[in-house]
Amino acid sequence: MWRDEGIEDEETLSAFLEASRTREGRAALSDALADTLHLLPASPAPLLLLRLRLLRNLLAGDALNQGTFVLLSGPAAVVSAALSIPALSPDLARAALQALGNAALGGDRHREAVWDALFPGALREFARVRDAGVLDPLCMVLDTCCSGDGGHGRVEELCHEDLGLPVLVELVATASRLGHKEEWLEWLLFKICVEEEKFKTLFAALGSTDGGESGNEFSAKHAFLMGTLSKCLTERPEEVSISNSFALHVFNILKHAAETLDFTCRGSSELPTGLPGIDVLGYSLVLLKDICAWEPSSSETEAPVDSPLQAEPSSSGTEAPVDSLLQAGLVKRLLKYLGELEPPSTIRKAMAKEQGDQQPAFATAKVCPYNGYRRDLVAVIANCLHGRKQVQDEVRQLNGIMLLLQQCVIDEGNAYLREWGLLTVKYLLEENEENQKEVSELQMQEPILTPEVAELGLRVEIDKKTGHPKLVNSS
Repeated sequence: MWRDEGIEDEETLSAFLEASRTREGRAALSDALADTLHLLPASPAPLLLLRLRLLRNLLAGDALNQGTFVLLSGPAAVVSAALSIPALSPDLARAALQALGNAALGGDRHREAVWDALFPGALREFARVRDAGVLDPLCMVLDTCCSGDGGHGRVEELCHEDLGLPVLVELVATASRLGHKEEWLEWLLFKICVEEEKFKTLFAALGSTDGGESGNEFSAKHAFLMGTLSKCLTERPEEVSISNSFALHVFNILKHAAETLDFTCRGSSELPTGLPGIDVLGYSLVLLKDICAWEPSSSETEAPVDSPLQAEPSSSGTEAPVDSLLQAGLVKRLLKYLGELEPPSTIRKAMAKEQGDQQPAFATAKVCPYNGYRRDLVAVIANCLHGRKQVQDEVRQLNGIMLLLQQCVIDEGNAYLREWGLLTVKYLLEENEENQKEVSELQMQEPILTPEVAELGLRVEIDKKTGHPKLVNSS
């Protein structure tokens, strides 16, 4: 049994804390919970930290203690005690949030009590503690409270412009500065942005106040959010449901980034580059690649394509987000971006050798702002093409066949471009006689052979009129 005589003794508290680490120890110390809550308000900082940690342990997976904690207004007592310290230390904040998080796991009534004690003022105070050790349990509390009955309503409160949204902005700001990538944060952001469709709201609230590139409106917070969502969608595609609105918002961000970025400086690194505008551009493409491979009925489909593999078209009657993207002009836009780029390095070298001292026709073309940009453009197009004759026809009608054929080569700075290019051409020509006929009828002069293209039964040739490379059948 717990006795008041030892409550001021740090050594005794430390012993109780150690005992509470086991299920048996928590059962033996069950009477300690009420007394610990009663003593919280008068606790000096060192003892308060030990008592909060003791509560944390007592509440870990113990339904009886979790129920008692809520019955005795424990959430409010913990919040009040932690915030009563003039300068809230990371250790105190972490222990308090861990206790609240363990309590919230007890059920809907527990989540409601924890939320009422925190929202909105206390949440803001905890969110202002810029420490990775605080960020993770805070995200755990938020993610847990935004689940179950009442969870949707709490998400609405959390995304309220004046009440909860500043908390989310603080979380993303702290995470982006610290490079924090723990799962609780990822789950929380994915739930809010994708599952609850609050992406547009949060993205707009992040603003550009911390060193976005000159000439655009993106910040490191934007880049962090996009990278986090991309990681979640790539790693857990079968667990999510993607809305048309989310897909279209990502597409709009891609268009804005592509229109504002400077494409005259060749990138030298993969994502993330550390340049917010470029990272937002890249992550929007990666998101679109997976969105375009995602199908509404996850039980009937494979995971989104992250390597040049097939993604089966949906047999479900539900419209996939890719259909909304196609109607919004995604393929036309991607072909435009791809066509504005200089040719891949294999073709550039062949052209330079052929033209000698003459200035190459691509000298003023745009370059890839990060390693993998061209590959990502081609990958999105590939996923749009698969199993969709209307997209095959659209590419032909937009004069994009030869442009895509040019991507079937090795390109410095674009790993796996050749593989994605081959897959794209395969999808482009599958069961489409019009496209197959156009490829077979290409007529050019002075062929430049490359091993990659030769394996396809094609060859690169230079159009003497335009100076641009094209590919034709070797036969």
